[in-house]
Amino acid sequence: MHPIIRNILAVILGWFIGGAVNMGIVMLGHKVMLIPGIDPNDMEGLANALHTLGGEYFIFPFLAHAVGTLVGAIVAAGIAATHKMKFALAIGVLFLIGGIAACFMIPAPAWFIVLDLVVAYIPMAWLGGKIGARICSK
Repeated sequence: MHPIIRNILAVILGWFIGGAVNMGIVMLGHKVMLIPGIDPNDMEGLANALHTLGGEYFIFPFLAHAVGTLVGAIVAAGIAATHKMKFALAIGVLFLIGGIAACFMIPAPAWFIVLDLVVAYIPMAWLGGKIGARICSK
């Protein structure tokens, strides 16, 4: 396969698979950590309740963002023909953009926003790039 096609495919599949992992963990979190009286599909109700929730309710969203980015970056680095770390970090940037957008759509506590934006995206993409490159070199 031509390297350019393979690199484009790496970003598309990394983004898609990472997003699927993210959504799966979010959905699992809604089943494990039920928010009393809130429908998890009602974004307005969820946004209104977030400021009343304890830190334990933010574990699954953080894990979803971090693990989704990590898996997406591993996939991208694993598939990319060249510049594996750059493509893994591109996944991190795409997820970071989504995380920033989510900050405006779902008003979470400031501590969570800072933790999420600083730890869940670029560092996980870097780690995923290292893992994905190592897996492919064997």
